[in-house]
Amino acid sequence: MEQTLDSDLQFRLLNDFQRDFPLCPAPFAELASRLGVAEGVVIRGLEELRRSGKISRVGPVFAPKRIGASTLAAMAVPPEKLEIVAQAVNRFPEVNHNYEREHRYNLWFVVTAGSEGRLQAALGAIEQAAGYPILRLPLEQEFHIDLGFCMKPGEKKRPAAVRNFAPPRPLEELERRLVMALQEGLPFFIRPFSILASRVGCEEIEVLQRINRWCEEGIIKRFGVVVRHHELGYRANAMLVHNIPDAEVEAVGNALARAEGVTLCYRRPRVPPDWPYNLFCMIHGQAREEVELRIASLRAEVGIEAHPHEVLFSLTRFKQMGARYA
Repeated sequence: MEQTLDSDLQFRLLNDFQRDFPLCPAPFAELASRLGVAEGVVIRGLEELRRSGKISRVGPVFAPKRIGASTLAAMAVPPEKLEIVAQAVNRFPEVNHNYEREHRYNLWFVVTAGSEGRLQAALGAIEQAAGYPILRLPLEQEFHIDLGFCMKPGEKKRPAAVRNFAPPRPLEELERRLVMALQEGLPFFIRPFSILASRVGCEEIEVLQRINRWCEEGIIKRFGVVVRHHELGYRANAMLVHNIPDAEVEAVGNALARAEGVTLCYRRPRVPPDWPYNLFCMIHGQAREEVELRIASLRAEVGIEAHPHEVLFSLTRFKQMGARYA
């Protein structure tokens, strides 16, 4: 009798393997061993989760600006033109996230490219196609970037991994081909890394060695199941921004990075006079009221209630996909 993926197994695939995914020739067989099911059940289960939109892929989450260039960008668009402008922005493959948020700057998107020159060219082309100036907010300092979602009530988040910022390095040709192959996620077959190796033009062991090295170096932040938070019930997400004095921003950023409920925390430049904020963090929740309460308690816990801030809730998700570096 064929095994099927019940709700408990589905939960474990979604929750337990967002990181620490087995980097071995037969990873789905290893997952199956841990779960006590057949390998085919795991492969079919992951295919089902991808088809239903609960996961986007199984693969790497690359650290920002370690193998390419990226920036957060925003536009102030008249509400009646927002939809058409968002679609114009979406047409660029360099754009991987694009959201409407509650603010005068109401369209927020992430642009990623293989180099700084290509990034700037893409930004110029997007600005021309959209017809509105872009507010450019590149990453200056990372405090916590994870976007893993712990789905077990009461389980504590993992501590933020503190790493010094390292400038991007040029990719070798084989590495560039490997990044291109990994961007799409692992193929759901018995020997997925062997398939990637055939696409890249090298041996399976070399693919595994390079992925492991990238994980150790922090180029890959985590390797595993990449969930789509909206489809998992995290439909209320807010970007909390503060204007923190430069002398205090590192201490405040590290405190926010450790706090429960914060999935992203980083420093970006102020752009006076339109944008006075330099510290950003993201809070995801299942209801707006839950997120609002968490933000209020968070500001009190960290002692930043007196600092100017704004809360930008997401309204419409126009685009969400993995970054394209190559």
